[in-house]
Amino acid sequence: MHQIGIYIKHNHPDAVRIAAEATDWLQKRGVSVLHESYLAEALGHSRGVASHDLPDLVDMIMVFGGDGTLISVAREINRRKVPILGVNLGRLGFLTEITLDELFPVLEHVIEGDYTLSSRLMLEAQVLRDGEVVGSFLVLNDVVINKGALARIIDMETVVNDDYLTTFRADGLIISSPTGSTAYNLAAGGPIIYPGINCLVISPICPHMLTNRPLIVADSAVIRIEVKFQDEEVMFTADGQVGMPLQGRDVVEVRKSKASTLLVKSPNRDYFEVLRTKLRWGEG
Repeated sequence: MHQIGIYIKHNHPDAVRIAAEATDWLQKRGVSVLHESYLAEALGHSRGVASHDLPDLVDMIMVFGGDGTLISVAREINRRKVPILGVNLGRLGFLTEITLDELFPVLEHVIEGDYTLSSRLMLEAQVLRDGEVVGSFLVLNDVVINKGALARIIDMETVVNDDYLTTFRADGLIISSPTGSTAYNLAAGGPIIYPGINCLVISPICPHMLTNRPLIVADSAVIRIEVKFQDEEVMFTADGQVGMPLQGRDVVEVRKSKASTLLVKSPNRDYFEVLRTKLRWGEG
């Protein structure tokens, strides 16, 4: 391990200090450290590296923050095979599995090459308007179509691999990866999918027909959703972080991406322990 890049959660009160401590620790062990521009400025350095350029220059990336910060970094990495070590600055995360107490013992193993990676499926989503692509997104967690606060139920004609599935009449629709199955999909009543299972989950949000249930399809599936509404406020969002407003008869197309996210696994806990902790299974 020769060079590590560091991103932090912006405006977190302790992130800059902790990143500085990790930088000093790594440099004393002969590991070069590069900082994303925001962090470099916060540390008082004359220059950092633009966030979209940093993955090209390092062997691994460390993210200090929470799952949301890690998800945004995963999109920056795009198709580059750079592993991410997520360090949680609050409560244990589904993706940021490493706690602050574990940080330096884990780094000892990492710089010696003693670590295991978890490969996470990503999605590609396009928004088409009159046959033209007007938006393109790389997604780790989920794609969501949902209505505004005052909008009526929207119709979403859904096709899987050119086969008509149904027209969902609902407040919205979630297309989730296995990683994203514990996010909005779970809140909407969808299933938890183990990360090693490559599939996509289609989950309606508050469907008009109670018989509309979440559906799991193969990761080879291409899902097309045509939204049908007039004079309503309907939004497309990717990972709950980026998106765009939709117009009536826009088509959202979702498929498995050729990109994937590589996460450094915690040596101290497995996926099921994270589930038990986050979802408080087994508590009185």
